[in-house]
Amino acid sequence: MSKKMIQANGVDLCTESFGNPTDPTLLLNAGGCLSMVWWPQDFCRKLAEAGRYVIRYDYRDTGRSITYKPGQIHYSWDDLTDDAVGVLDAYGVDRAHLFGWSMGGMITQLVALKHPERVITITLIMSKPFASVSSDVPTVESEEFLSHFARGQTLDWADEAVVIDYTVESWRLTAAGSKHPFDEISIRALATEDVKRANNNLSSSNHALISGGDRYSNRHREIKIPTLVIHGTADPMVNYQNGVTLAEEIPNATLLTLEGTAHELHRDDWDTIIDAIIQHTQQVRVN
Repeated sequence: MSKKMIQANGVDLCTESFGNPTDPTLLLNAGGCLSMVWWPQDFCRKLAEAGRYVIRYDYRDTGRSITYKPGQIHYSWDDLTDDAVGVLDAYGVDRAHLFGWSMGGMITQLVALKHPERVITITLIMSKPFASVSSDVPTVESEEFLSHFARGQTLDWADEAVVIDYTVESWRLTAAGSKHPFDEISIRALATEDVKRANNNLSSSNHALISGGDRYSNRHREIKIPTLVIHGTADPMVNYQNGVTLAEEIPNATLLTLEGTAHELHRDDWDTIIDAIIQHTQQVRVN
């Protein structure tokens, strides 16, 4: 495990790697508003132990990476796409396997479309087709979910304890599946780490303002790179049908269905997910 601040696409990004650099590289793109800590260290270590050189990183406006004033967006979908490639450049990696979760799955799609020469395989988990405005397949947004996130507009973001509690409750809603009990102990530990290391906790809300990338909207059908889609049937944030659509419309994609799993990387699913990724990324072993 090694942390490194890098310059990518003209900005400072915080990164961390796990495993042997001579193994095939797996770049992790997290969900929207999430820093790299939401790819748990133990999860990353398991991937590394299985023979992958794992790199996770903080997006702009999360963690220790560059942050901007809340409510002021200074980058586009194209920038986040190029940031991912910039991370590979900083590590001297020509080609890599990409694993994207939720919004990170959309960024992964963009990298596959914009920089296909840098990508070996992609894995998309709890994600949906990239669309610059909205997808044809709706997300699930309950009244409770919308009410909770509206409360974030009046939250005292300077109070770490309040922000940690709010983050835990956010995950309680998004991880509300039928298969696994909510793992509050693990989520609170990650939320605490995330809040205490962030340059500005509220800046992550800028991800809701990202725009651009119109020329890539709904072009997932053009992806020619081997694709694995993983999605839970009980995902309350990105409807399971989004995963079905990706698997049906990306040529030769494979769908792994997690029955009863919500919008989460639950520890009880790790072995299933990791086994699938290792098998998928064995198709081509090139760095």
